[in-house]
Amino acid sequence: MAKGRKSRMDLRREADALEARKRDEEAEGEETEEEEEEEEEEEEGDDAEADADADADAGDDAEGGDEDDGGDEDDEDRPKKKKAKKVAKKPAAKKATTKRTRTPKEVRTRAVWVVFDNASKVVKEFPYNQKAAAEALLKEKLEEKKTFYLNLVKQEIKDEK
Repeated sequence: MAKGRKSRMDLRREADALEARKRDEEAEGEETEEEEEEEEEEEEGDDAEADADADADAGDDAEGGDEDDGGDEDDEDRPKKKKAKKVAKKPAAKKATTKRTRTPKEVRTRAVWVVFDNASKVVKEFPYNQKAAAEALLKEKLEEKKTFYLNLVKQEIKDEK
């Protein structure tokens, strides 16, 4: 192979690797979207608990307690979620239309015996069931000259309507 050129096999491997990377990235994107939804559901549950804690703290403050509001500490303890990059979904690619090829009509054929001369010119044709007559003509012609032969040929049947 010429210097600096890649073989088809190398190009195919590179293309397969690129497709695999794209599939992995799409799969990771889907996983992160699912994880985000789960985290949002968990946070909603945490918010409900935080509201209940805040109500309890408010009741303590009303009684004259000197405790600080624990809501700030809860916010610090909660890990901040990282927003994953949303992968824009590509519109479905249309399949390339395949070209339809017409199947040729089945041509009906019939078998005939043909006696040929040395130049492959047809001397006479006989229907398939008259092989004996074709061989008889061949013997006559071979006695005159030695350059004739018999062959089975399939001919197209033309419909006459």
